[in-house]
Amino acid sequence: MTQKLYETDAYVQEFAAAVLSCTPAKGGYAVVLDRTAFFPEGGGQPCDLGTLGTAKVTDVHTDGATITHTTDAPLEPGTAVTGRIDWPRRLDAMQQHTGEHILSGTLHRLFGAENVGFHIGTPYVRMDTSIPLSAAQLARAEAEANAAVRADTPVNCYIPDAATLAATEYRSKKELDGPVRLVEAGGDCCACCGTHLARTGEVGLIKIISAQHYKTGMRLAVACGQRAYDAVAAICADAEAAGRVLSAPAGSLTPSVENRQNGEVALKQRIAALQNALADAYVQAAAPDRPAVLWAEGADGDGLRRIAMAVCAGTNQVACALAPGGQGLSYALAAPDGTDARALGRALNEAFAGRGGGKPAFCQGSLAQPGLTPDVVREKLSTLL
Repeated sequence: MTQKLYETDAYVQEFAAAVLSCTPAKGGYAVVLDRTAFFPEGGGQPCDLGTLGTAKVTDVHTDGATITHTTDAPLEPGTAVTGRIDWPRRLDAMQQHTGEHILSGTLHRLFGAENVGFHIGTPYVRMDTSIPLSAAQLARAEAEANAAVRADTPVNCYIPDAATLAATEYRSKKELDGPVRLVEAGGDCCACCGTHLARTGEVGLIKIISAQHYKTGMRLAVACGQRAYDAVAAICADAEAAGRVLSAPAGSLTPSVENRQNGEVALKQRIAALQNALADAYVQAAAPDRPAVLWAEGADGDGLRRIAMAVCAGTNQVACALAPGGQGLSYALAAPDGTDARALGRALNEAFAGRGGGKPAFCQGSLAQPGLTPDVVREKLSTLL
C-alpha cells in the first residue's frame, strides 16, 4: 500500500520516496513508490503532474491501495527518488475543490439541492444539481458562499472513528463502507478523497459563470480562486469593450442594448414597408402575359421573396427576382398554381452551378456561374415554360 502524503498534508510540494517497481506501460512506465504526494485522479479532481527525479509524471491513478505514476522514463527499483509536484496545478485544483465544497454545501443548506455531478475541467468547474434553481437562488448561494470564504475559517480533513462517523451528518453522493474521509469547509461537511486548502480564505473568490437546466436540475459552470479572478476580469474587459461600441458605460449596457434592439425592430419594419412598395412597383411594370425575370440590386433574401411573390400574384406568371449574393447571384422564384417552382429551381441550379430549394409555390437559392446575367436566366426559364 502506498503511503498517501497528500491526505495528511496537501501542501507537500517535494518529497523523497523509494521506487518499489517500474514496468513498461502504455504511454511510458508504471512506477510504484512506497510513499507519494501525487494525487491520483478521482472524485472529480484531476491527477497531479510533476517529476520523479528527471522523469516527467504524465498521469497518476490508483486501484484504491496502490498509486501508480506514469512516467516518460524508467526508474530503477530499490533506488531513492525525489518527487516534485506541479504546484500551480495542485493549488488550482485545491482552490476549485474547496470552493466547490463551500458552494455545494450552501446550495444544500439553503435549498436542499444535492450535488450529483462534479468535475474540475478547463476553464471551469462543472457542477450538476439535483433540482432546478432560479437566478435569485443562485445569486443568494453565491453571496453566502463568498461570505464563508471571507470568514477565513479552518478547513478540516479527517477520518473519524466509526462511532463519530455514525453521529456526524455529512453529504455523500453514495453509500460508503469502512473508513470515510470527511472534509469540513465553510459550514459544510462532505465525504471526499481530494486535496483541499487549509483555510476558506485561500479560495479567494467563488463565481458562478453560467447556469442551464440539465436533466432534473441545473448544470453550473463555476470558477474559484485565480480562475474566478481571471473570469471576472475578462467579463469586465468585455463589458468595457461593448460599452465603447454602444457609447454606454459598463453598468448601463442593458438599456443601451434594448434601445438598439428596439431601433432594429423599427428599422426592419421600415425596410419591409419599402420592400413591399418596391414589389408593388415591379408588379405595375411587369407584363401580364409572360414570365418575369427581375433585377433587384441591393435586395436581400427577404426582399427578393417579396418581389417574386408579389409579381407572381399580380401577373399569374412565373417570377424570378435576382440580386448579387452568395458566390454569384441570389434568386427567388415564385410560381402560380399548376407550375412547380421546385422543378424550375432544380433546372436553374443544374444549369448555373446553383443550390437551393423550397416548396411548389416558391423556392430560393443562389447561382454561382461566373458572368451570369438576368438575360441568360430569362432565356433559360423561357425554355422550361
